[in-house]
Amino acid sequence: MPARPETSRSATGHTTTLAERKRRAGQRLIMGLRGPSLDQEQRRFITEVQPGGFILFARNIEGAEQVAELNRELVDLCPADRPPLLSLDQEGGRVLRLKATPWPSMRVLGNADNLGLTGQVARAMSDELRATGFNLNFAPVCDVDSNPKNPVIGDRSFGPSPAAVARHALAFMEGAHSRGVIACAKHFPGHGDTSVDSHYALPVVDKELGELREVELPPFAAMVKAGVGMVMTSHVLFPDLDRDLPCTLSEKVLKRLLRGELGYGGVVISDDLEMKAVRGRWPVPDVLELATRAGVDLFCVGRSFEPELTLSAEVFDGLVRLSELHRSLELLTEDSVKRLWALRVRFLLRPPAPADRSVVGCAAFRALAEAARQLGGASGIA
Repeated sequence: MPARPETSRSATGHTTTLAERKRRAGQRLIMGLRGPSLDQEQRRFITEVQPGGFILFARNIEGAEQVAELNRELVDLCPADRPPLLSLDQEGGRVLRLKATPWPSMRVLGNADNLGLTGQVARAMSDELRATGFNLNFAPVCDVDSNPKNPVIGDRSFGPSPAAVARHALAFMEGAHSRGVIACAKHFPGHGDTSVDSHYALPVVDKELGELREVELPPFAAMVKAGVGMVMTSHVLFPDLDRDLPCTLSEKVLKRLLRGELGYGGVVISDDLEMKAVRGRWPVPDVLELATRAGVDLFCVGRSFEPELTLSAEVFDGLVRLSELHRSLELLTEDSVKRLWALRVRFLLRPPAPADRSVVGCAAFRALAEAARQLGGASGIA
């Protein structure tokens, strides 16, 4: 990363130190790792950047003992007063990073339509996650499965009914939060009616706001009202909301709709910035500025070290520079850091005692997963 001046003066004359800008920038980054262990390059980068957290994928997880040790090392590399968010996508079904128990998909739980069962599965899942060092699960999916041609959501959704999705998402969230795992409602304001996968292209959904209020928004509104820990944006373009920008970059979607109309005051995280819906369509500095103005607090870079530190370093340096552009961006950055601190206070500073590691993949949890499949059908078995 290029050298940066020790102090910087914004357009309004406000001066901040490089150390302050780097600390705030690092806290707004959730980054991925190469494999199941850290090498010296990764350790150096983490020590310098002090990221807000990490996201692990199947490539990083070989087993309970290994991933618990990896998470322990990540904690040790971060400041004790800013414990990192240790996250993964543990939805069940085909999106299952820790594979000790073959948890069924959310569609199976929606089909079973037993809120007690959904909560029980969420608590058991969260016990496994806390036992292996995780504190944030990018679940539940709050998208309503309203398009049979959708290539990416499908059985990751609880189903096609907005009311049912809302009920089960709430049950899942309450189960996770009760075990000290932060739940994340995704992908705002809805990815269920797309016919394009945002990993590879920019989906466009031509729906009017009135229809969005009837179908896509009810699960998110319910989660916001109930105090969900985090909301993830979608890289989807809704022309009736914003003709030019996908939701992650849009003030009209995030500032007006999520934070304004729905009243959400918590942490907003972007979907992965490496997804082709945004990557390469806008320069990284523009993405960071637009998303910050829209209300995004955390930026997710899932494959930070593949093949080298390019995007994660570019995002970090871009966030360091952001506060130099205008006092308003510096104030928005301060707001994001305050929201992240409030999230830590709520979930990380006094967490419940984690379950013993012996629960990971235990017979009782495997029997629970099988019982859920029997009640809800075999869709999405891992």
